[in-house]
Amino acid sequence: MEYKTLMTEYADKMDRNMPLSDYPRPSMVRESYICLNGSWDFSVTPEGEAANYNEKILVPFPPESALSGYGKTIPEGSVMYYKRRFTLPEGFNKGRVLLHFGAVDTLCRVLVNGTLAVSHEGGYLPFYADITSLLSEENEIVVEAVDNLDPAYPYGKQTKNRGGMWYTPVSGIWQTVWLESVCERYIEG
Repeated sequence: MEYKTLMTEYADKMDRNMPLSDYPRPSMVRESYICLNGSWDFSVTPEGEAANYNEKILVPFPPESALSGYGKTIPEGSVMYYKRRFTLPEGFNKGRVLLHFGAVDTLCRVLVNGTLAVSHEGGYLPFYADITSLLSEENEIVVEAVDNLDPAYPYGKQTKNRGGMWYTPVSGIWQTVWLESVCERYIEG
């Protein structure tokens, strides 16, 4: 049986330069907000091999989705590498700079300018890192993500062979990525 990709009206109207750019945490809005959604360099390589970044992906859509621009299943034992560069506007840093991820499935490491900023396990919860000490004038984020549908982590009805009640996996970055600046002392929740 051949499965078709389902697209909605939203797909045609979406801003592909900055999709889903609304502030992602409406219960605690801060003025210092930079959305990092959009086109990222992307590579899927076997574990242990270096990334070649020969693809582009539209974040925050999972690589298996049509909206990501990649639209392929991630092979078991592969690592997804995402890379994006950014500079902070003058006056943005109010003391601390936080890098937020709405969700990354399932295991990930985030490097900022080549230094590990945070590791995270689990694909459903948001997480962040204070990256202030890692920042330069020009900056690079690299996200390494692995999702092998390991039973140690909940994955719902995802399967590599969709059909019936089972659906295509959701891997990698699948929620908004953003920066915000806060004072030295700030409210976390």
